[in-house]
Amino acid sequence: MDIHEYQAKELLAGFGVPVPNGSVAYSADQAVYAATELGGWHWAVKAQIHAGGRGKAGGVKLCRTYQDVAAAAKAMLGATLVTHQTGPAGKVVHRVYVEAAEAFSRELYLGFVLDRKAERIRVIASSEGGMEIEDIARDRPDSLLQIEVEPAVGMQPFQARELAFGLGLNLKQVSQATKAILGCYRAFRDLDATMVEINPLVVTKDDRVLALDAKMSFDDNALFRRRQIAEMRDVQEEDPREAQANQHGLNYVGLAGDIGCIINGAGLAMATMDMIKYAGGEPANFLDVGGGASPERVQTAFNLVLSDPGVKAVLVNIFAGINRCDWVAQGVVQAARGLKVPLVVRLAGTNVEAGRRIVQDSGLPIISAETLAEAAHKAVQAARESAAAQSAERSRP
Repeated sequence: MDIHEYQAKELLAGFGVPVPNGSVAYSADQAVYAATELGGWHWAVKAQIHAGGRGKAGGVKLCRTYQDVAAAAKAMLGATLVTHQTGPAGKVVHRVYVEAAEAFSRELYLGFVLDRKAERIRVIASSEGGMEIEDIARDRPDSLLQIEVEPAVGMQPFQARELAFGLGLNLKQVSQATKAILGCYRAFRDLDATMVEINPLVVTKDDRVLALDAKMSFDDNALFRRRQIAEMRDVQEEDPREAQANQHGLNYVGLAGDIGCIINGAGLAMATMDMIKYAGGEPANFLDVGGGASPERVQTAFNLVLSDPGVKAVLVNIFAGINRCDWVAQGVVQAARGLKVPLVVRLAGTNVEAGRRIVQDSGLPIISAETLAEAAHKAVQAARESAAAQSAERSRP
């Protein structure tokens, strides 16, 4: 789960990470009021969306007057911001963050990620702040400083100081940076985060170190014990299909392909997506219906998959252990009535023969498959034929 910049800064400030003063606003009038409360004569108005690259897309404006603040907020609120992370559809701005603008002399990068291979928290820092970490790693890999945190003892102050000195900071700045680094680590650890990114971490002209921007992501599986974090979820920023899937206990991730996938089990889902790619196709989604795939859950899964207009075929791949193939087959037949795209079904496991009979006796044009490889190849072929048929229909006078 992702949260907004202002929410991340609020959390990090609670762990001692220095951040500029700011306030969230939902209208131009609120933005002006926030600026008057902050005081001073320089403010930054920032669009709040779950995506990077806001500055290049016009989502960050520096203002010197209240009129500038009002104009910037009015232009952003309700507008669709398109960045390299949002995709061409962009995201609608529903709130802005008004922040006291701080003059700074240097931009740094600081990130904390969960390294699943090493089973450690990996801390990454760079003197090249203000850029995407992928660009830094590609263009200036020598500027990256990395350490792994031993979970038994946690991050130690000497490690934070090593990073700070490695970034070329002076003694006064090192003290400030150490406080910020350790605060970020504690927030990562104590809030079940999967990512904390400060980009840029700036050094002001009076040697202060501030988190000028902040991003945080959290482990969905730990939200039950982090009610404060769960309440920060903004469903307007999420794919509507993913939000709907979450409400029904389904795991759904939209992708860019044309073969809709309905599968039970995350491992089988990943294997199926790989097999589709191997067969020359592209999956349109990841969807795990879980161990209790009742007919109702299968119907909900179909509705989610078919809400993507780019889907040209649907592949159902069920290996029944906790599930029963006959139970799943009932849901598939029910959902397949009136279906306008090809449907490929592969069933295996508990009550598989009964499940296959239900599919065969349905009288519906369902394509059956015995193996995963066969199902993937049939789904790819069906998607191609469906796309060709739709193209031919559109070209008719």
